[in-house]
Amino acid sequence: MAGLDGPRFGPLAGGAPRQLVVVLHGLGADGADLIGLAPNWAAAVPHAAFVAPDAPAPCDMAPYGRQWFSLQDRSTARIEAEVRAVAPVLDAFLDAELARLGLPDSAMALAGFSQGCMMTLFTGLRRRVAPAALLGYSGALLGGERLAEEITVRPPVLLVHGEADDIVPVTAGRMAEQALRAAGVPVEALYRPGLAHGIDEVGLAAGAAALARGFGVTAG
Repeated sequence: MAGLDGPRFGPLAGGAPRQLVVVLHGLGADGADLIGLAPNWAAAVPHAAFVAPDAPAPCDMAPYGRQWFSLQDRSTARIEAEVRAVAPVLDAFLDAELARLGLPDSAMALAGFSQGCMMTLFTGLRRRVAPAALLGYSGALLGGERLAEEITVRPPVLLVHGEADDIVPVTAGRMAEQALRAAGVPVEALYRPGLAHGIDEVGLAAGAAALARGFGVTAG
């Protein structure tokens, strides 16, 4: 499986980055789809560099975009097997980006939407050193049954989910919140009335605040 790469943004303040935010897209999209979140968050963390890697495989459900794992077979066992296969590729990318920027593991945050949220939670909770924060939008917790034995770190997690989501039902977000709390992970959960499978301004603002808290950035 080839290495990852994707579009980058920042730091907004210029100069060498002090933090790294990695943003993971959903099924059928690519890094260009989510790097657009970076300007919204950069005001809160102006010394952070952002990168949105393209997922390693072409989407097999559409003639465009990429995927972290296939949904042709939606059995839990098959999906989890694919996630476990791709997680080391994402891990290697995170390590390489931190090394390239000369940053410690603790100076990184992960954010993801839909499939990207699932990869964020799976990978971020199994890192050697806790990320500064994990932000998960409209996703689910995969591998939850084995989380208690596999979790290595407990970074603060923000979960945001639309209550009208018809792609990944909000029940998946609520189950993720419950499982993470049971595993001792600090969670902030935000459920948005009327929001479908997407990210709204309230969710964006919550993400900016979570990144600032995680990195210890104060206003002004």
